[in-house]
Amino acid sequence: MKPEIYVHFHPDERVFVDRASEWVERAAFGHEMKRTDFLDPRQVDILMSLANRQMDIQVKLMGGYEQAERRRALIAPDYRMLDDEPEGIALIRITAGTGGHLQLDHGDYLGALLGLGIKRDRVGDLHIHPEFCHCLVEEEIADYVNIHLRQVHRVQVLTDIVPLTGLQAAAPVLEEQNLSVASLRLDGIASDVYRVSRSKIVDPIRAGRCRVNWRAEEDPSAMLKEGDVVSFQGLGRFKVLSVEGVTKKGRVRVKIGKFI
Repeated sequence: MKPEIYVHFHPDERVFVDRASEWVERAAFGHEMKRTDFLDPRQVDILMSLANRQMDIQVKLMGGYEQAERRRALIAPDYRMLDDEPEGIALIRITAGTGGHLQLDHGDYLGALLGLGIKRDRVGDLHIHPEFCHCLVEEEIADYVNIHLRQVHRVQVLTDIVPLTGLQAAAPVLEEQNLSVASLRLDGIASDVYRVSRSKIVDPIRAGRCRVNWRAEEDPSAMLKEGDVVSFQGLGRFKVLSVEGVTKKGRVRVKIGKFI
């Protein structure tokens, strides 16, 4: 790993940069094939930027369905045929049993999975429906989840491994907010979205608990743009849907979509 590569990435990303570099080098020089855990979009960007530096490898991304946010990668020498390689992804249907009157959300389901001792990178996208959740996981842990997941939040649940072709994708639900802000600064918009003071939103940003487009952002004055996805640990995430011009008083009209 050449040290100059690090200048292109945030310091917090160095551990993953090292891992991805090793996968690429083993494919290029050791003729090995690697199937990764689930990667978020930022990790995919890092992997692809490193893979594009090598002429003799290929990367195939798989998330269980075409629009997947979290995806596994197959990294292999360019002469390997990957079309018939399995995705290594299983689909689990989680259905509420007794006490199912409680409305369960993404955090409830994810928290229950992590509570089984499963690492986040072994879980793909979750699709929340009123009566059930379709959960994409690595095939290697599907049986474990199916046997041990019996409660989500305070609700007893039933699980079943179903064919991947039966996935019912759920479109993200966004609560739209129309804001009038002094500028597109991260701290200003985030304080309005989460309804906390700007001083209280600055600390988590500087502490590394904020990501913009899945990349760590520690500068409260960073400027956002249309299409950016912002997440705060413990607060959720939102998307800048559109920037709709400037008012007569010089404030910027912004439409925000908060994931719920």
